[in-house]
Amino acid sequence: MLCPSHHQPATFLHGSLRPNPNNPNLGSFFPSLSLPFPPLLSRKPLLSSSFLAFDSGNQSIDPSPEEFESQIDPSRLSRRQNARSSSLLLRHFQPQHEKTQYDPVVDDEEQEEELQRKRIVDEVSLATRRVPRFPGSIDFPQAEQLDPPADLRRVVGSDDRVLKRALEVRRGVAAEILKEALQAGRLSIRYSANLVSKLPDFVDRVVIEAAAMKGVSEFSHLSFNARAKSYIQSSGAVPLVKWLKHNSMTHPQIGKGEYLGVVLVKAGPIFHRRLDTLDEIVNYLETNGVRRDWLGFVVTRCPQVLALSMEELECRVKFYLDMGMNENDFGTMVFDYPRVLGFYSMEDMNSKVQYLKEFGLSTEDVGRLLAFKPQLMGCSIEERWKPLVKYLYYLGVRRDGMRRMLMIKPMIFCVDLETTIAPKVRFLQDIGIKSEAIGGVLVKFPPILTYSLYKKIRPVVIFLMTKAGVTQKDIGKVIALDPQLVGCHIIQKLEINVKYFLSLGVRLQLLGEMIADFPMLLRYNLDVLRPKYRFFSYSLDGRIVPRHKILVENRINFKLRYMLAVSDEEFNQRVQVAIEKRKRFESAGTYVELPDSESTDMTPVAS
Repeated sequence: MLCPSHHQPATFLHGSLRPNPNNPNLGSFFPSLSLPFPPLLSRKPLLSSSFLAFDSGNQSIDPSPEEFESQIDPSRLSRRQNARSSSLLLRHFQPQHEKTQYDPVVDDEEQEEELQRKRIVDEVSLATRRVPRFPGSIDFPQAEQLDPPADLRRVVGSDDRVLKRALEVRRGVAAEILKEALQAGRLSIRYSANLVSKLPDFVDRVVIEAAAMKGVSEFSHLSFNARAKSYIQSSGAVPLVKWLKHNSMTHPQIGKGEYLGVVLVKAGPIFHRRLDTLDEIVNYLETNGVRRDWLGFVVTRCPQVLALSMEELECRVKFYLDMGMNENDFGTMVFDYPRVLGFYSMEDMNSKVQYLKEFGLSTEDVGRLLAFKPQLMGCSIEERWKPLVKYLYYLGVRRDGMRRMLMIKPMIFCVDLETTIAPKVRFLQDIGIKSEAIGGVLVKFPPILTYSLYKKIRPVVIFLMTKAGVTQKDIGKVIALDPQLVGCHIIQKLEINVKYFLSLGVRLQLLGEMIADFPMLLRYNLDVLRPKYRFFSYSLDGRIVPRHKILVENRINFKLRYMLAVSDEEFNQRVQVAIEKRKRFESAGTYVELPDSESTDMTPVAS
């Protein structure tokens, strides 16, 4: 810096411009400034404004606010480092009547907006900027994933948000206390963690009961943690969990504690039952065919079994045993569908059994039917069975046909009518089967209603039309005559038989006509289809031609094995028996069915 005695226009002090008091052009630099500032300010130039000036005599006068305002033109102040300090100084010396009037309402609104802005900024700052990914994943972040979250205050009020946050904290505390209680009962850490994760309803119950205990004088002075721990101990949840785990060790998923939460929540008043009573229930089920290895599976699928009294349990078991079931059938039925024992009421089960008897089934038949398909007990009469019966009756299926369908494929009475049965019936109509013949097809082969339309039925029809030579005109006839073809495997059965006939020199068109006349050709085993060369060992003039002539003259038919493979004496006896039966049939107008060994079926099927 230069001395004040040097005739310099101005002096720079700490980055600010300070006029030289000996400069005669001082008036041109600050024309309205004629008085220097106090000596206090002159001793601390770093804290002074950018326009502080000093006279040569180092004398200062404290100006009044009016004189200060009249001498300083704010428009001509330099916008430099300490310009903000200058503006604050000018505002300090501003007259009171020119200051803004204080409005408490506006100030409160501004404060509320400022607080709201700060909350939003805090939420955005807490929001994750990085999408969590597992090691080795390939993902490209999207722009919307990096956007700040929406303002939740528009949906939930601040009070509700605080309450929800407090409730989540209480839930977390209750869950940790429950984990500690399970671990204190000698359960592993992983087992306890898996179990508590499956018990959100019970955790909420602990929170509610612990809060309710606050009003009891005995627990009013305790903290929430102490009250929650006291309730868990009094509920008996830990001993019950240990008992269930002991009876479910063979089931791997239950052994990890993944399904015990479902049992505890759905079992009803199981917390208030003694362990001796539960052991009695388990022993009774074991004596009636339910293996101990199956109990974990049964209890998991139907926890209501543990809530039954012994009288009610004995009544339900007797209900099924009276229908002719033995212990093995009963145990298998309970294992396949545990809800059949403890979920439905006795009135509901009785009504379903009576409805099944209306198809002509006896009590023993119903017992065998339920042992084979216990899921029938889970079907509704009004919503499932009655609409199906009306639909089958409309297709021409009578009561005997429904009984056959029920005994062969009871699953038909458990599937949905609109989504499973009706589309298959419409497909059969579309391929050319007449409406009056569809009922016979369903009765002849009921499993066709349970096959997949697009994975089983349609592929077989397409194979018959493209690979077996069946025309579109005859495909409906083929399926109507032998619907069992739909159940044959294309690669392992149908294709092998088709290739065999083609290898014999049968043209594809002729093969299609053969299948249309006799569809069972594709279901025979190759051992049956291959020629029987032993018949060529017989003499043509001595046995084959004479015996064939006798059959033609007497208008009877024998299979090849009854025609050629027997002696002359046995052949003549068979011929006489067949002639007598034919005469009785012609005289009486009735037909007497021959035994299988003496059947006169014209179909040359050799063994």
